[in-house]
Amino acid sequence: MENRVITIARSYGSGGRKMGKLLAKELGYDYYDREILRIASDESGISEELFTRADENTRLPLFRIARQVYTGEVIPPDSDDFISNENLFRYQAKIIRELASTRNCVIVGRCANYILRGRDNVMNVFVTAPVVDCVRRVMETDGLDLEEAEKRIRKTDKRRADYFKYFTGREWQDAALYDLCLNTGHMSEQKCLNIVKAYMEARFDD
Repeated sequence: MENRVITIARSYGSGGRKMGKLLAKELGYDYYDREILRIASDESGISEELFTRADENTRLPLFRIARQVYTGEVIPPDSDDFISNENLFRYQAKIIRELASTRNCVIVGRCANYILRGRDNVMNVFVTAPVVDCVRRVMETDGLDLEEAEKRIRKTDKRRADYFKYFTGREWQDAALYDLCLNTGHMSEQKCLNIVKAYMEARFDD
């Protein structure tokens, strides 16, 4: 049987990352999020710190997308663009493609749904929640007051949307890019997980 992959994109405070971890545990799948930065660093020889900085970059030029929207090829070490943001993204994408081809896994963020588009063994999920629920969760988990939580949510979601647009040319919250969109504000974690697993069973029904 072909391996299965679930990608999860999520708005900040929706609980998407936690859901990804729980889903991987229940399914017995490997879980990948920021671990991809370390693996990409090991393979490329580029400092993990550079991958982290690019991942957290909030100054992407919004008037254009990347010099070339992701196509799948990494830039060779003898190029001046070897440590460019574009190549750091391409190395992450290379790792994501390799993981998706070799094992059952849950991959959170990193534009994985776009990188793995068109693959029959991949299911793409977007997790969101009403702002009031996101704020409450961020206040509890990050120890912030109301104003700080609202600010962090706006900033993080904008960064994620800009990052996705820059490297893919698409809109991060476009429902057409996902198989399943979940609102965690109206259901328990377990109910959300059960829905994902039920959809997964139907999606991959042989």
